[in-house]
Amino acid sequence: MIVDIDAVDRGLAVRSITRLEAELFGRGAWNERMVRDELDAPARTYLLDIEPPAANAGDAGDVAGELSGAPAASDEPVIRGYAGFWYDGEDAELMTIGVGKAYQRRGIAAALLAALVDEAKRQGAARMLLEVRVDNDPAMALYQRFGFERMGLRKRYYQPEGIDAYTMSLDLNPRIVGFAPSHTALAQTASDAGGAGAADAPHDAKESNENTTTNGATR
Repeated sequence: MIVDIDAVDRGLAVRSITRLEAELFGRGAWNERMVRDELDAPARTYLLDIEPPAANAGDAGDVAGELSGAPAASDEPVIRGYAGFWYDGEDAELMTIGVGKAYQRRGIAAALLAALVDEAKRQGAARMLLEVRVDNDPAMALYQRFGFERMGLRKRYYQPEGIDAYTMSLDLNPRIVGFAPSHTALAQTASDAGGAGAADAPHDAKESNENTTTNGATR
């Protein structure tokens, strides 16, 4: 279930995202202070994919305990994934997408991205922009499925590894004659297909280990 981050206790959200960052992005992960600063920064929109408390039993409860750094409480949701963008008044910059390894390949990243695209449109953004590691094929496949196009290359963008990044953009106000699939439909297609690797994790946006090269992150 996808919810706005404000629907969840902020402390739980910060702890959970910090743990997922470490799991997915290695040396490039945001620490707790960086996560909190990012969430508190102006013009940010963050969404979470959560497992409601009622479903929070057995293995899911164990995962919740790992993410929060404390025993899972029955009244706390499990945060399975997260994603957010910064809207500067013109374009929406995708900041990150990440999905826990235990929940990857379920179409969660695609669902998060679809929800972000819809929200960016609602806020009036003309485009959605992002950076992605040049070696993150699953993430690029996800973005291309949503209609993102490659714009350019940023050398040694990802530190400390010194990995290059492609810049990509999606026109949120295309002038299309005829019918085109909605982003919700695209997300459903990805889910039905089992979810692409990138669909389970984009800090370029992010969802894999070390800045998005695994199946759970797409930076």
